[in-house]
Amino acid sequence: MLHPGDWQALALTLKLAGVSTLVLLMVGTPVAWWLATTQKKFRPFIDAIVALPLVLPPTVLGFYLLIFLGPDGPAGRLMELLGMGPLVFTFAGLVLGSVVYSLPFVVQPLRDAFIAVGPEPLEAAATLGANPWKRFRHVAVPMAKRGFFTAASLGFAHTMGEFGVVLMLGGNIPGQTRVVSIAIFDHVEALNYSRAHTLAAVLLILSFTLLLAVQLLNRHSARRVR
Repeated sequence: MLHPGDWQALALTLKLAGVSTLVLLMVGTPVAWWLATTQKKFRPFIDAIVALPLVLPPTVLGFYLLIFLGPDGPAGRLMELLGMGPLVFTFAGLVLGSVVYSLPFVVQPLRDAFIAVGPEPLEAAATLGANPWKRFRHVAVPMAKRGFFTAASLGFAHTMGEFGVVLMLGGNIPGQTRVVSIAIFDHVEALNYSRAHTLAAVLLILSFTLLLAVQLLNRHSARRVR
């Protein structure tokens, strides 16, 4: 059985993953569509920026986000001018950090799905009088629905396992920024391995279930194509 504090950390983690995934889909969809369709020469530069969290240590990314969002950073000063507090050590700050950290796990599957649609269906829709928005909404999005499921699942699972970024941005405030990964670290540090085992097992099962669902969907879709 989970300790009440661990339930609190798990609930906060699921909330963070859910909110971050919704934001990631809203932000990542237009970025993925642009990367899949543009012929601009600076596209590799944008692609590299999106993929940077894949190779950058989470603590490095979290450190720069902490500087940027902190009271003395550009975003922190802007928030102060608007009469709002800084985003560091808040749930909103965790969401922003999670979106940056998990962005490639959402953009890349969506980009590949849009590329797989190909130009022919879009050109056919154009000949029938569909404008660019209708071609995107009624042709590209339905044909790329497998990519949306994969992107959402990977983004959700990746956000649940964050540690370095959330620790740098949110610290360890129970009920506000203390997520499962930080709670596990606390238990190990306190030599409370039984609670660490339980929380780690819950996170392992959730992550495995999401990844298994993605694999089964891809396998089912591949069979339908054949």
